[in-house]
Amino acid sequence: MALFGKRDKLQIISFQSYGTDTHLYVRGRALEDEKIDLAHQGLFRLFWNSFKRFETDEVKHTKLRLTLPDNRVFYTETDHEGYYKFDVQADNLLSLTNSEGWVTCELAFEATDLKHEISRANRFPGEVLIPSEKIEYGVVSDIDDTILHTGVVSLLKWRVIVNTFFKNAAKRVPLKGAAELYHTFHLGKSGKNANPIFYVSHSPWNLYRYLDFFLTENNFPKGPILLRSMSSFRPGKSKKPHKQNEILDILSTYPQLKFILIGDSGEKDADIYKDIAEKNPNRILAIYLRTVNHKKKIRRIQALIDSFSLVPMVLVRTSEQAIEHAKENGFI
Repeated sequence: MALFGKRDKLQIISFQSYGTDTHLYVRGRALEDEKIDLAHQGLFRLFWNSFKRFETDEVKHTKLRLTLPDNRVFYTETDHEGYYKFDVQADNLLSLTNSEGWVTCELAFEATDLKHEISRANRFPGEVLIPSEKIEYGVVSDIDDTILHTGVVSLLKWRVIVNTFFKNAAKRVPLKGAAELYHTFHLGKSGKNANPIFYVSHSPWNLYRYLDFFLTENNFPKGPILLRSMSSFRPGKSKKPHKQNEILDILSTYPQLKFILIGDSGEKDADIYKDIAEKNPNRILAIYLRTVNHKKKIRRIQALIDSFSLVPMVLVRTSEQAIEHAKENGFI
């Protein structure tokens, strides 16, 4: 969004994604660089930056280039909202990973007729998680009210609005002990593993960098962050909830891997996770649901848990309770 005729430079945002030894899957968005400050903001700046996160200027239908560390190159094109996706077959990707399973890559605008100046000398970083074949299991976690206080059960969701638009990411508070819990799962039973953590939320991609900053600042294990486009909020866009589709895609990508699912009792996590476990009974090790401050919702979830015995589904008030159950079941 350029002011007073000045054009903003162009940038390529890469969302942390995931893949396999033979499958490269990278997505993100090409936008004008609004230079949003995530850390140091007064009240007016907070609101202005929140506005800029949603009033985006997309780089539409533009060719992009992806280069791997071994100099293999792939191409794709942004869509009408500036989103792009590299979804290609490639061999020996595990050989490019670091000790945590991440492959670094470089993205660039391939087009030469762009009207705007390009940021960072047309070199933008990206990362893809390719889990080792030695990992024990994967973890899929919700974000809102599971690791980050958002207030989704508040009246008219007013706390969600306040927290999203009037609090910067550096001052948001994670649930007590959540980062330690996730590191414990990440390290696994051996204490030396690199089990992958996938963060899935109904939030729009506009909040990607905000959430990435929050997770990094609060020392959560690095993992793919899977959100959705604003257009997907339109009624009738998908028969299944976004979160369910993302989790099923993860299970399909790693057919030999079992998973732990973590969510909360505030919205639909219990129903979504229950449905996934019923359709994949041998793939889900356990389901952990954090309690929220809403008695009616907790009663409904407890009744659902009492009627479900296919896999352990546990309602926990603290991270310590989840750790205790995980130790008893040999997950950590």
